[in-house]
Amino acid sequence: MSVDAYRAPHGEDAVLVAVQHAIAGRPGVLPGARGLSHFGEHSAGWVGVAVVGALAQPSRRREWLTAGAGAFVAHAAAVVIKRIVRRTRPNHPDVSVNVGTPSSLSFPSAHATSTAAAAILLGRVTGLPLPWLLVPPMALSRLVLGVHYPTDVLTGVVVGAAVANAVGALADRVEVPPAVKFVASKETAR
Repeated sequence: MSVDAYRAPHGEDAVLVAVQHAIAGRPGVLPGARGLSHFGEHSAGWVGVAVVGALAQPSRRREWLTAGAGAFVAHAAAVVIKRIVRRTRPNHPDVSVNVGTPSSLSFPSAHATSTAAAAILLGRVTGLPLPWLLVPPMALSRLVLGVHYPTDVLTGVVVGAAVANAVGALADRVEVPPAVKFVASKETAR
């Protein structure tokens, strides 16, 4: 690229460059962000947490599995939106891309979407303020890694919260069949 063709980052590119310059070089930040990226890929880490919770706490299996299903549905919703919107990932020369991605599509962040849904639904099971603990690190990691614009991440959080609320409301309305209740009560009695 010639000097004449270079354009300083502006708008969301400038935000990405500022975030990366401010924290990406700090010890542990890039490895931590990459770890979050791998954990959140295709919502697999959140589904895994939900399965472990369901196995460890059979009396609340339904709520744990609802959290896993919500994370997966949120991821799927993000993928559908990505294919409709077709916004490409950041590509300004000053933005460092610090992890591989499965596609070139950016909007919304599926990691932010599934993490928001998982955090809300897992928070319902555990009683912990998980959205406040889990969503900011995942959201920030997407910027540190240079794979999403800030609006990709914010929209992902909003979509994830909407999916969590819908999945949670649906799970609250669906009656558990008596045979399933019987099997679950037998397992918790052991």
